[in-house]
Amino acid sequence: MSDSATSRRFRFAVVAVPSADRDDWVAQARQVEELGYDTLLVPDTAHAAAPLLAAAVAAACTTSLRVGSYVLAPLRPPGILAWEAQSLQVLTGDRFELGLGAGRPDAARDAAALGIGYASPSDRIAQVAATVSAVRARCGDRSPRILIAGSGSRLLALAGRVADTVALALGPRDGKAELAHAISTVREAAGPRFDDLELSMNLLAVGDGELPASARLPPGLDPAELMVAGSVSVLTGTPAEMAGTLSRRRDVHGVSYLAVSAGYAEIFAPVVERLAGS
Repeated sequence: MSDSATSRRFRFAVVAVPSADRDDWVAQARQVEELGYDTLLVPDTAHAAAPLLAAAVAAACTTSLRVGSYVLAPLRPPGILAWEAQSLQVLTGDRFELGLGAGRPDAARDAAALGIGYASPSDRIAQVAATVSAVRARCGDRSPRILIAGSGSRLLALAGRVADTVALALGPRDGKAELAHAISTVREAAGPRFDDLELSMNLLAVGDGELPASARLPPGLDPAELMVAGSVSVLTGTPAEMAGTLSRRRDVHGVSYLAVSAGYAEIFAPVVERLAGS
């Protein structure tokens, strides 16, 4: 890893599903900002508020917090999404980040519920590429930061070529070898621009104590079992120990942008405080 990659400043995000109550959502956005996080990221699911609208509300009630999608499934025409991204970038005062993906497992069901066709994997990846081009063409020098999340080699390669941030969507049991392999795929595709990329990961569980009720893992996933398996998506220890693990991971792999679910926001905040700005 080059000096420019290992010295990249840490950034931290909270991934939160918008509350059905406006006041609760506003309070949550303000708390995320007060805890010292850089970004509030909104998932794309038809069972909650539309992510770009929720991000706009979060930005309107905060002062420095960045907001973004995590991540949009390819359900929106590239031209329309470029228009919306430009609007959000302007109206948030350049605090918007556009997160894109090729679709999560239940995205096809959401597409059907919305009356939208759901393309093949190859076509969805092509749509991600077309969206990036459309956003950059419309926004020019004021383009929002673009994150692409992926696990497969084709999407990771695309992210390496065109994204600003690559979110490594590792499996819950994946360890250091899988992390290194994913980064190698990104590096090979990125070529000389690799050192300019920001590498990101979502942490499934953090801390030493019992999981908070708001941060339960999906059925069949147990933090203790994942830790024994060597999962890099589980981070345990005291705040100082967790900060040390993340610092070493950045030194070795260049991963500097970490996201946690809203249920872990307060638990992880002491780590954010230790590493913010470093």
